[in-house]
Amino acid sequence: MKKIKKILRILGPGFITGAADDDPSGIGTYSQTGAQFGYSQLWTAPFSLPFMTVVQEMCGRIGMVTGKGLAGVLRKHYAAPVLYFAVALLILANTINIGANLGAMAASGQLVFNITFPILLLIITAVTLVLEILVSYKVYAKFLRYLTFSLFAYVVTVFIVKQDWTKVVFSTLIPSFSFSKIYLLNIVAILGTTISPYLFFWQAGEEVEEEVAHHKLRMMGKGVPKIVRGDISQMRLDTIFGMFFSNLVMFFIIATAASTLHANGITNIETAPQAAEALRPFAGDFAFLLFALGIIGTGFLAVPVLAGSASYALSEAFGWKEGLYRRFSKAHGFYGVIIVATLIGLIVNLTPIKPFTLLYYTAVLNGICAPPLLVLIMFIGNNKKIMQEHTNSKFSNILGWTITIIMSLASIVLLLSFLGLY
Repeated sequence: MKKIKKILRILGPGFITGAADDDPSGIGTYSQTGAQFGYSQLWTAPFSLPFMTVVQEMCGRIGMVTGKGLAGVLRKHYAAPVLYFAVALLILANTINIGANLGAMAASGQLVFNITFPILLLIITAVTLVLEILVSYKVYAKFLRYLTFSLFAYVVTVFIVKQDWTKVVFSTLIPSFSFSKIYLLNIVAILGTTISPYLFFWQAGEEVEEEVAHHKLRMMGKGVPKIVRGDISQMRLDTIFGMFFSNLVMFFIIATAASTLHANGITNIETAPQAAEALRPFAGDFAFLLFALGIIGTGFLAVPVLAGSASYALSEAFGWKEGLYRRFSKAHGFYGVIIVATLIGLIVNLTPIKPFTLLYYTAVLNGICAPPLLVLIMFIGNNKKIMQEHTNSKFSNILGWTITIIMSLASIVLLLSFLGLY
């Protein structure tokens, strides 16, 4: 237990961000990937790892150096339309994502606890809000760190199920590609759920929260923190661990779905819980239980991240007091956004849209919204006036602009295909 606590002290916003990346939306997307394409898209896990690591490192570094979240930096250094455009993209994607994740958690809870969907939905929503609003940041951050261990359910599951490891290795190292609409749609969904707008804003904001907690900054948005190279190095290590863990889980979920669902002719998943239920005949009750509980655990991790990142962005955009370290009475606007965003997510589940359709297309929406935000992050990361001596390295610029171009082209081609122009 002491060793675990020591590790958790080292792991911070980067690791929480990486774990939150594997939210129910991601689980649904990865399950559909394995069910529909088998092992053939396993290569996307190692492919996306360096890109998501570099992007999240930039966001963390921006927060550490400036003492502000991304929206705060945009508000100070860029034109108002740029700020409002970025925040609008985030709010749109996050609100839908919150709804999709709450629905997936409640549906998974039905499978395990035999409680009706509406009651579970209300309980989960209430617990999430109470934790974010009433629990102090130091305690809440520890809670989020412990929740990351729910993802080990997917690490265990892959070894319970029989795998064709020769195919696994081949598909991981040798990429296969197709320009069909359905293949491109899934690639955009995978990139959107691994390199997501809400993660950009969340990690920048949480790095500032950490500085406030360690007294390097008096309050969010006020003053400039005293940053030394060691601080940035620790943040990078934290981010690398987080992104590696995130992609490892992604890899195992795709492999599990490929070896069970795809191998037995199940190529379409309507819901993330259905992926858990479909495992039962082929992998047994234990694998089913781990998969279902993992969805609930990651949801409790991801929904606060989604609501929190939206709140950081909107609060900074309008100059409201912000921060999870503040009490509700001292930051009505900040916590008000969290409450409204979560409740709108709750209402989304009352629409007739199928849960997995919502999960999957939320990932696609993230993939379309991410490129313009990536462009802004690249400009900020290279701006010496903002970042001083902590601007992007040549390596970061190469990877950052490469993934920005790849995601932009993939989104454009996908949109053209839907318009019948490709």
